Amino acid sequence: MRKKALGLAFVLLLGGLVRFINLSSPAELVFDEVYYVNGAQDYLKNGVETDGAKPEFIVHPPVGKWAIAAGIKIFGDNSFGWRFSAALVGTLSIFLIFLVARRLFDSYFLALLAAALTAIDGLHIVMSRTALLDIFLMFFILLGFLLVLYERNILAALAFGLALGTKWSALYFIAAILIYLIVNRKRVPYSYLIIIPITYIASWFGWFLSDKGWSRNFSSNPIISWLHYHREMLNFHTGLTTEHSYQANPWNWLILGRPTSFFYSTPKSCGQSNCSQEILAMGTPLIWWSGVFALAITLGYFLYRREKVALLILIGVAANYLPWFFFQKRTMFYFYSIAFQPFLILSIVYVVAKAFEKPEKWRANKGYFYLWSGLVILSFIYFLPLFIGSVLPYDSWYDRMWFPSWI
Repeated sequence: MRKKALGLAFVLLLGGLVRFINLSSPAELVFDEVYYVNGAQDYLKNGVETDGAKPEFIVHPPVGKWAIAAGIKIFGDNSFGWRFSAALVGTLSIFLIFLVARRLFDSYFLALLAAALTAIDGLHIVMSRTALLDIFLMFFILLGFLLVLYERNILAALAFGLALGTKWSALYFIAAILIYLIVNRKRVPYSYLIIIPITYIASWFGWFLSDKGWSRNFSSNPIISWLHYHREMLNFHTGLTTEHSYQANPWNWLILGRPTSFFYSTPKSCGQSNCSQEILAMGTPLIWWSGVFALAITLGYFLYRREKVALLILIGVAANYLPWFFFQKRTMFYFYSIAFQPFLILSIVYVVAKAFEKPEKWRANKGYFYLWSGLVILSFIYFLPLFIGSVLPYDSWYDRMWFPSWI
């Protein structure tokens, strides 16, 4: 028991260290932090987002920005405070996926493997170190999924309401889970249908309590004003076609076709004439490329054996991934895939479970597992400077750009 506890503690400690160490660097806002940190600052001042004294039109619900605001409130309006909440929920999600895997596979070893892969995945690390909304979306989706597995319906509905209150894209997974529950349990989960919308509406409390919010005075009826706001948000999301140098079609997300560069600079602090510092939102390559094969095998097992665990994993990936294919003209980024990253990890663990489900298989093939594990760790160590924004000599940075599309 003590060895097991130490194993989990080590993974959580490692995951926490790579998410919190030097979290305040860079000291400036990176990528879309400019929108979400600014929004969090406005929440602390006015309860809503404003542009000076004027109401500001914002296209995402409030929950993630309130989470960022909590970090600012505790640690101050500085780069550590901006990113603290993201690093915290990112670290906590390592423990969440441990609990999910333990429930699905009834194995401490497989649960620890899921946690370890999450701890050293580059995309998860970067999103945990950046004040964007997507890590909060992933956290609430994973939390809700865990609670569904334990049939804690009211708490699961609350978590899903918070996920929806972070980003609307949570709706696809919520719908998929509700369909699964109806089919599997042969009854309509009314608690979800009530609590999710109530939680979502409640997350807008700052807008309802203030007269400074955008569209707040569109009508004398605040509900009509709120619905008008949502219609305009929907128009924005369905009409977003502005080109971006790091936009990525979902067809290439799984193979890391176009990672997102959140930050790049050329400091003079590496001991050489040319230095590079980058924060690259990219999964640890060997984990994600292994995940492609694992998903195919998981799908095969489901089609052949109709296994419940395989189905749940596939639902998690499909509901958070496939809807993006229907918006081919929309501006999209690879880092949106953080929403289904936990289920990609679970598919790898599922394949490992199947490969070694009998003791004789483990004895015969454990060498292959150790070799793969070693290569995954080496892949993580090699790319870690890009995940945490370390300063490298330019040649060392360029050596890590394995494909032109990574630059």
